[in-house]
Amino acid sequence: MTSWQRSGPLRILLLCCVAVTVCAEASSGGARACWSPSVTSCADCLRRGPQCAWCFQEDFLHGAEQSRRCDLPENLRRRGCRPDFMEHSDVKVEVDATLSSTQVSPQEISITLRPGSEVSFIVAVKQLERYPVDLYYLVDVSASMQENLDHLKTVGIALSHRMAQHTSDLWLGFGSFVDKPVSPYISVHPSKIDNPCSDYQIHCRPAHGFHHVLSMTGNISEFTRVMKRQRISGNVDTPEGGLDAMLQAAVCQRAVGWRSEAKRLLLLMTDQPSHLALDSRLAGIVTPHDGRCHVENNIYTGSTRMDHPSLGQLSDKLLENHIYPIFAVEKKQYQWYEELVNLLPGSFLGKLGVFQAPNLIDLVIDAYKRLLSEVAVSVSVEDKAVSRYWVSVSPLCPHGSIAKDQGCSGVHPGQAVYFNITVGQHSCADDGEDEDVTMLVRPVGYNESTVIRIHSKCQCKCGPIGQCDGNDQSPCRGSQDGVTQEQRADHGHMKDSISDPNRNCKADGSNVNCSGRGVCECGKCVCEQSRLGVVYGKYCEMDDFSCSYEKGLLCGGRGVCVSGECACEDGWTGDGCGCPTSETICQSPDGLLCSGRGRCVCGKCVCDDPQHSGDFCERCLTCQLTQQSPCKSVDCHRSQGLSQNEAKLCNTTCALYVGSIKDVSERVSCGRLVGTFLCVCAMTLLCGLVVVAVSRLLLQRRVMPRGGAAADLGYPCTGKDLSYIPTTNEKTVTYRRDRPPDHLVEMHIQVHKMPLDEHWQF
Repeated sequence: MTSWQRSGPLRILLLCCVAVTVCAEASSGGARACWSPSVTSCADCLRRGPQCAWCFQEDFLHGAEQSRRCDLPENLRRRGCRPDFMEHSDVKVEVDATLSSTQVSPQEISITLRPGSEVSFIVAVKQLERYPVDLYYLVDVSASMQENLDHLKTVGIALSHRMAQHTSDLWLGFGSFVDKPVSPYISVHPSKIDNPCSDYQIHCRPAHGFHHVLSMTGNISEFTRVMKRQRISGNVDTPEGGLDAMLQAAVCQRAVGWRSEAKRLLLLMTDQPSHLALDSRLAGIVTPHDGRCHVENNIYTGSTRMDHPSLGQLSDKLLENHIYPIFAVEKKQYQWYEELVNLLPGSFLGKLGVFQAPNLIDLVIDAYKRLLSEVAVSVSVEDKAVSRYWVSVSPLCPHGSIAKDQGCSGVHPGQAVYFNITVGQHSCADDGEDEDVTMLVRPVGYNESTVIRIHSKCQCKCGPIGQCDGNDQSPCRGSQDGVTQEQRADHGHMKDSISDPNRNCKADGSNVNCSGRGVCECGKCVCEQSRLGVVYGKYCEMDDFSCSYEKGLLCGGRGVCVSGECACEDGWTGDGCGCPTSETICQSPDGLLCSGRGRCVCGKCVCDDPQHSGDFCERCLTCQLTQQSPCKSVDCHRSQGLSQNEAKLCNTTCALYVGSIKDVSERVSCGRLVGTFLCVCAMTLLCGLVVVAVSRLLLQRRVMPRGGAAADLGYPCTGKDLSYIPTTNEKTVTYRRDRPPDHLVEMHIQVHKMPLDEHWQF
């Protein structure tokens, strides 16, 4: 026998213990997830999660706080709450099986949600082998597209033959566009409005935003005949109005003639980029596009009144009308449209191609095959509730296909793709009422969809609209069996309140239920939840945020906030309960209130005479001791030569005076130190100036000898050179040249000084 076999019973016991522990932890975790001190109503409880329940049985846990009514259903039953008095999340999914579909199923689903809950369901999308196809050509007919337009006139019949391999029901339509017929997009000269090509001796069509030429038809010969009659037009700027025309071709269902059962392909052909939203401001057009059809007599009448659509708006309209766009552009614009495709979220766009007549048919065939082989869905919610719900989509692809974002690629005809869709609710509407919301699950490129009808439950049975009239059968009161003896004794009082069922929710002297900060549910106030703090009390009259704060604490931690004012504890008063009511804190050592010289205000002495200061008004810098005082000097606090009674009196009356004298002496001493410092600085500066002056005088006396004219003029000379001292009107220049030692020659030159205004002359 192995050790595992020998210890089998022990291991089984351990596994059982672990299982019990895990279950207990899960139960306690669920209970903790439901209970919270802030839960004061049924709605609060159900927001905690779908596993939570609220017991509205009136005698349940009598005397306990309201938050204990919120717990796991099994815990509530164990504590005595009867199942018919429990409010659950009631999350459910109902599928309407009476509606049939060939591509998308189910057609309609109804779900019930509460905040914090979620549900999951499956939507199946089946790929058929052959579909009817509607192909609408939307062609740029500006002058630069002349050659491409000529090639397009021969494409219709060839395309119908190729598409016959994939569908036996091909319909074609045609429309053209140029740009908005206003300046600066076109020339508004009178000679060019009707004929933009007048400078080239060519007769062209007037510029137009969108012209619907041919509705969907299965007559290929008619399509070819109409195409041969098409002529070019012209405009001024480079970008064209392709996106504006695309939106009209998508939303004008009746004019274009889109068939509901067909795959819808919209082929845009152009050789230039397209205008985007806000570009129309150059023409003074500032009204955003409304996303509606404005085609009258096959002409787009809103071109000069509304801006170009945004990419998001165009994407929504293409998806909403089950239209699959294909872009056929020339090589030089390939990159611009490739980036445009990436900026169209929610749309499933066709592969971009380089437009040439030979490969145009291949482009359409490849786009159609890709449409059938790639299956994806898009989920949309009503705008009013989009922020309150979230959606998750997980595709379950058939064998051989590849999951891609919210879809599958490589799907073959006859295969089905299943989408596991989870819908959850974040919150309720602002008014807290129940609401019905519609959600659509649209397979991209399909003309069928699944409608999800969501019923959001935000109210409870015992809510503001409940029957709180005292009836024994009321869901808030419970059946007769659930009424306690004490409640039956109060039954007469309950009948008296039938005329005003909300009387118990009004404070004395008030006509407002729950102080205007809650709702009355079955005669009891359920306070509102504020982001500022907690609202509580029998009449929702108290909170923890609207009163004054003292040292960071509401009401200083010494009271509660009632109707915006602090209700202080005994011994405290003031706006923030920061003032003690007792005056003992203001008694000076002599037992007097503020030394008899002031009054006690908020625990501090306020002196009557401004000459007095200190915590007890005990200091006076200008006062002198009276002659009757036994304290004759500042040494009185040492009790020298004083009797015991005199020393005691000295300590209670004169010690404070000595302290005042000491403070004065300290201030005087401080002033003397400052004065001494300033004097030293002044003396140092003066000494420095004296030293500099003496040094300068000595230096001058050393350089210039005493007496003589030389001393007056500042020229140091010897006795031998006195005859050569220059006058004020001349200068003497002496040149010396050495000769043999036996003879020495000196030469003197007299140079008169020149006046300032005289120039040198040579």
